[in-house]
Formats: sequence, C-alpha cells, structure tokens
Amino acid sequence: MSRIGVITFPGTLDDVDAARAVRYAGAEPVALWHADEDLRGVDAVIVPGGFSYGDYLRAGAIARFAPVMGPVIEAAGRGMPVLGICNGFQILCEAGLLPGALVRNGGLHFVCRDQRLRVENSTTAWTSRYEFGAEFVVPVKNMDGRWVADKSTVDKLEWDGRVVFRYAGGNPNGSVRDIAGICSPNGRVVGLMPHPEHAIDPLTGPSADGLGMFYSVLDLVPTMTK
Repeated sequence: MSRIGVITFPGTLDDVDAARAVRYAGAEPVALWHADEDLRGVDAVIVPGGFSYGDYLRAGAIARFAPVMGPVIEAAGRGMPVLGICNGFQILCEAGLLPGALVRNGGLHFVCRDQRLRVENSTTAWTSRYEFGAEFVVPVKNMDGRWVADKSTVDKLEWDGRVVFRYAGGNPNGSVRDIAGICSPNGRVVGLMPHPEHAIDPLTGPSADGLGMFYSVLDLVPTMTK
C-alpha cells in the first residue's frame, strides 16, 4: 500500500481532512510532525492547509524553516510528488519549490465558499485523473489567497503549461489571471489554494471531485523507486 505523508505544523487545521482523503483514495496516511527530520519512507507528501505559526511575518514564512521542510525540499528535488493546499501552497512558495507569492485577498476579506475550478494541466502527478478543461467544485477558504508574480514569471508559467487550475465562475481573491494552482517544471510539485480534501464525499462536501487528485498520485507512486 502506498504511504502518503501529511505534515502538521503548529496552527495546521486541515491535516486530519487530508489524511482522510488519502484513506478514501486507498493509501495509508503517515503523520509527519513539523520537527521531524526525515519523511519516514513515504511515497509522497501533502502540506495541508491552516494557519501555520499563526501566519506571523506572512503566511508560510516561518513554516518554511521547520526541520521537516529540509527533507521535503530534498525529496522534491529527487522527484517525489508534493502537494501544497492553501497554507501548504503558501509554504511551498516561501520554500522556493513554486514561484510567486500568496498575499492578502483583493477584497481584504476572508473568503469561504464553494468554488468552481477549471483544469488547465492534466499531466501533473496530482491531476492525471482529470480531463483537460474539466470543471469541478471544491471549497475555498483563505485570507491570503491572492497568488501574484511578475509578468515575466506568469508568462513563462503559461508558456510552459505550469498553470494547473484556474478559477471559473468568478475569481474569489484577485489572483493574477484567475490562477488557482501551479506546478513545478516536472509536474511533481503542485500547489493550489482551494481544498480538494474537503470534496471527497457528497455527504460532507459540495462534490467528490477532489478525490481525483489523490487517485492521480496513487497512479504514479507504485512506479517510483524511493
């Protein structure tokens, strides 16, 4: 059985939900603590949402220096799949695994709503179960969710096909070009602001469409050599 690590930092809120999604997909969730110095032999890592270290300095800025992030950065360099959700996306940007930054929402208000997403790249480690151009609904909840970058960076991401998700039916936070998620050059590291782990069962979320992200990585990890 594939083993997917889920990191908990002080202030993390959605680690339990991420672990639940991993179980729903048929893998074993492995709890990783922010002070861990190894990844316990996992096949992939999820950096979940919340407010790590109270978002002091800025969202994700302190968590980026937690001991566990050293091996995460090293593993990502070797091709291990890594998913950053909401605060996890902020941490991955602060750690340099993804470009750009997440800043205060355009309307200066916390946003919490069901959000339609469009799949712009269905070839990443976390999106292979989706069709290009498919749309689905997952929750979004953030205060610092506006992804920004300089024009040359955004243009390069667009050209290289590294925009993974785009907001459809309205941009909740003012992100540049409606970008909701991006990936690394090899497609193994993905970050997004919406919460697929909250959309794995129609009884508890707006849909079960978020489960596709977890199925996608499980299609990949059996072929990988740790």
